[in-house]
Amino acid sequence: MRRREFITLLGGTAATWPLAAHAQQPDRMRHIGALAGIANDAEGQARFAAFRQGLQQLGWTDGRNIRIDYRWGGGDADNIRKHAAELAALAPDVILAAGGAITGPLLQATRTVPIVFVHVPDPVGAGFVDSLARPGGNATGFINFEYSVSAKWLELLKQIAPGVTRAAVLRDPVITAGTGQFGAIQSAAPPLGVEVSPVNVRDAGEIERAVAAFARSSNGGLIVTVSALAVVHRDLIITLAARHKLPAVYYERNFVADGGLISYGPDYLDQYRRAAGYVDRILKGEKPADLPVQAPTKYKLVINLKTAKALGITMPPTLLATADEVIE
Repeated sequence: MRRREFITLLGGTAATWPLAAHAQQPDRMRHIGALAGIANDAEGQARFAAFRQGLQQLGWTDGRNIRIDYRWGGGDADNIRKHAAELAALAPDVILAAGGAITGPLLQATRTVPIVFVHVPDPVGAGFVDSLARPGGNATGFINFEYSVSAKWLELLKQIAPGVTRAAVLRDPVITAGTGQFGAIQSAAPPLGVEVSPVNVRDAGEIERAVAAFARSSNGGLIVTVSALAVVHRDLIITLAARHKLPAVYYERNFVADGGLISYGPDYLDQYRRAAGYVDRILKGEKPADLPVQAPTKYKLVINLKTAKALGITMPPTLLATADEVIE
């Protein structure tokens, strides 16, 4: 080989060294924040596992090219605000917000860090986004359902307990969704011949007193609407329904898995997997303002036959046939 050719070849090889070295470097670590409700909640942990699984399918692995910082509010407003401020100060690439009670404080803490929310009932009414189609700010995500689905809970209550003429609706009056869900149920009540009464879920004592007072009259049932406080007081609500022999309809499966009667609501694991897709798109440079808020695509009906038997309720065969899960 001639001297000039050798030098040219050597120079060309050397020019590729930085590229090869760069290709061998590990992916840049990206930072994801996550703020949710209760740390030791099994259902919540399953949802975050679905979120991580969704990320992994898109090429993001916790500890390799992403780092996820978790914070838990525990349904306490002061804790949520504190952790929201902490996460905002860390300036992660994106934050996952679990619920409306968490999304609001996060948006108060930052209007620059991208936020992907899940199971938020009314992000437009709450002021989180400008519209579902064009969020317009630093937040987007996935809604629980339209308020009209709340009427389905009352229909289910009448279907499983036709004698019910009174329904106590457990809701958080402080959040927009609490008012909206109660309003939808109230609108559906007259045609079904049911009188509805709100029960606030601010603290355990208030819930216990209100349900006990409601149960003194006959032909009653319960509907539990979506809120972080309903999750915090889940065991108490289920216990009170059993103690007072009240048929109760819940909005998600974990109430039924813990002894509640029946639930109808979105598949939250699916929402968390879909949220991973939005996080992936944001990490790759897209803006929350341009990503439309999405509605659930999957709903689940779950029935606990053991609880039904304890209440003396015979589930309609047509309802059992359509159930996604029957706990015996």
